[in-house]
Amino acid sequence: MSGSQPEWSRRDRMKAAAKLMVGWVALLWLLEVVDVVSGHALDGLGIMPRRASELVDVVPAAFIHFGFAHVAANSVPLLVMGFLAALGGLRRFAALCLVIIVADGLGVWLVAPAHTNTAGASGLIFGLFGFLLVSGFVERRPLGVVVGLLVGAVWGTSILLGLSPLQTGVSWQAHLIGLATGVATAFWFGRRSSRAPAIQA
Repeated sequence: MSGSQPEWSRRDRMKAAAKLMVGWVALLWLLEVVDVVSGHALDGLGIMPRRASELVDVVPAAFIHFGFAHVAANSVPLLVMGFLAALGGLRRFAALCLVIIVADGLGVWLVAPAHTNTAGASGLIFGLFGFLLVSGFVERRPLGVVVGLLVGAVWGTSILLGLSPLQTGVSWQAHLIGLATGVATAFWFGRRSSRAPAIQA
């Protein structure tokens, strides 16, 4: 018999995921209010490439935006995709987000054009999209496959447009790195779950 705590019910998971993502998006809006009130003092937390001092901004940059329109554009996809990803467990979701944010931030720091300042949650959003798109197939979960197909149908066109180098004022590098990291993380988590030891009750 396993000594682990009983698993949450589906309803508990949904409540926890919803509270987490509503709080996350609310934090982004609060930070933008603070940024505006302070004369955009938080904009300096974006990532300016290949400066050693900017490495400390790799994580904060994912929470900073350049104006309310920027926050608004990221709010719905982050809320929905974050909620769906968090249904798989909050610990796994925290690890997923941390990996995407750090890998995306470091990638931007390495390859972004000189004299640019990159910030926003879109790298994480692209990572969550990539994760949700393939994780159901990797883990052979029918419901996960359906979720991936639905996410692809709703946001697939926007994701493709966001990867275009022709856009101005948009970091397609951050989008591409986030997407690739999300897909890679889906395979990594899939391998870990397939190696999980069986415990008899």
